[in-house]
Amino acid sequence: MNGLLIGRFQPFHLGHLEALQFALSKIDKLWLGLGSSNKPMEKTNPFSVEERKQMIMSSIDDSIKNKISIFPIPDLDNHVKWIENIDTIVPDYQIVFSNDPMTEHLYSKRNVNVMTIPFFKRDQLSGTRLRDLIKSDQKWDDLVPEGTKLLLQKFDAKNRLKIL
Repeated sequence: MNGLLIGRFQPFHLGHLEALQFALSKIDKLWLGLGSSNKPMEKTNPFSVEERKQMIMSSIDDSIKNKISIFPIPDLDNHVKWIENIDTIVPDYQIVFSNDPMTEHLYSKRNVNVMTIPFFKRDQLSGTRLRDLIKSDQKWDDLVPEGTKLLLQKFDAKNRLKIL
């Protein structure tokens, strides 16, 4: 069985890693959608699709890399068209992993199973909080997998976030 998990992963953090591992415990193959792929680099979307893909792939075990395929998912102003567009981008899937009420509503209308993902340290792990910690030079590196940490340092995330 194939599943779909969509996120912006700005940046990829330990909560995202837990969500990915949860999804993989339920299915055989996971289509990972990188949301907002058409958005320009800005404060809330500071990392490109390719950078986010690198973060994810450098942060997961080799043993599961062959179970994951990553697809850029552009934002559209219409939620129904957004889901229809996703179907033209990713292969068939039987389950969607999401905590977003709108996504759950739209997929349930299409008779697609939506499974809620248990939150992991949600009070600490959010992209917004992580970006703020990096920008303000506070401790953040224990909130991301090692692969992501090394890439954020390589990308000079602190200065990028200050500029944006």
